[in-house]
Amino acid sequence: MIKMARISRRKFLKVGFAGIAGASSLTRCSSNQTNPGNQSKDRKIVFRTLGRTGLRLPVVSMGSTYGIEIVRAALDEGIVYIHTSSGYYERNHERLLGDVFQDRPRDSFVIGTSPDFPYDFGTGDRSSDLGLRADPDLILESIEGSLQRLKLKFLDIYWLLSIGRAETVFHEPYIRAYEQLKKSGKTRFVGIGTHNNEPDVIRAAAESGFWDVILTAYNFRQTHREDVREAVRKAAEAGLGVVAMKTQAGVYWDRTRLRKINMSAALKWVLQDENVHTTIPAFSNLEEMREDLSVMEDLNLTSEEIRDLKLGTDLGLAGLFCQQCRQCQPQCPAGLEIPGIMRAYMYTFGHKKPDKALETLRGLSSAELACRDCAVCPVQCALGFDVRSRALELVGFLENV
Repeated sequence: MIKMARISRRKFLKVGFAGIAGASSLTRCSSNQTNPGNQSKDRKIVFRTLGRTGLRLPVVSMGSTYGIEIVRAALDEGIVYIHTSSGYYERNHERLLGDVFQDRPRDSFVIGTSPDFPYDFGTGDRSSDLGLRADPDLILESIEGSLQRLKLKFLDIYWLLSIGRAETVFHEPYIRAYEQLKKSGKTRFVGIGTHNNEPDVIRAAAESGFWDVILTAYNFRQTHREDVREAVRKAAEAGLGVVAMKTQAGVYWDRTRLRKINMSAALKWVLQDENVHTTIPAFSNLEEMREDLSVMEDLNLTSEEIRDLKLGTDLGLAGLFCQQCRQCQPQCPAGLEIPGIMRAYMYTFGHKKPDKALETLRGLSSAELACRDCAVCPVQCALGFDVRSRALELVGFLENV
């Protein structure tokens, strides 16, 4: 392999912002606590109860949307739950939300965040999934920073995110740390988040008797979506609140962004499952926010929307969403962390978010990502991705930065 310099964050972001549509605003990826005075008078709001937390939330909440006016508008339109993480946008997302929350009664919104554990690109694991390699004290320290940036005295939900192993759900040091935070009043509820091996992680959370909420990837493109559905049912029956993410499955069917997934239909597909209590799509502008909120006018899928969800299959398009199933890993002779590369591809070409791609790649050189040693790729992707072609295309972009 040709060795190359590490990817320059400054150069990558400069080209990304100027050359591929800018990331100053995001594209999509996402007890009765509501304040009726904040809800749009003309909008229908469908509420579901977030499991045993008792929180009554609209079925559409907000993911990692960046833009203070969009956040304010979302709250004014009736959105109640906002999801973030200490690692989002180098902690600036929490700071932005803190500025918004200053002007709001504390009982008018629900906020959830999480510690930002280090990432092992070689295995694709957050260190939170690596047992004793992650220091539980990071959890206790991280929440203090989040509360300071959010300008709050307590959180509604403190998440342990990016979990892909059932055993992590039962890890006693984590449970003790989160239990301590609940007893201290720094968070009301605690939750597990997963977008890898979701059924096993969800079932483990339900069996644990400790976690209050589960956040899971869930969309119409997952090859194991019925397994996810069944696990979600068991979690809801066990009293857990269920929040769905990755609901719109990559936004586009193709890298040229000529074929867009029907966002309303994708969101409705998830909300057809009444065991899903709320969803966290992200919006890049007010139009997209209102498009997502409009699904509450009628949660039933029309025949046209059903056809739209089959468009990729009909056109032979594999889409951009990587379901992180990791079935590709043992097939790769070079041992590349293919799910991470596929996510970076989606962020770079589909979402036009090179900063997010760079964060996913964690500073690896293009040589470390390339598939140049293999004339033919033996990897058979569950979703039909041409892995080698996508990896080379991503590397070509990085080499021209």
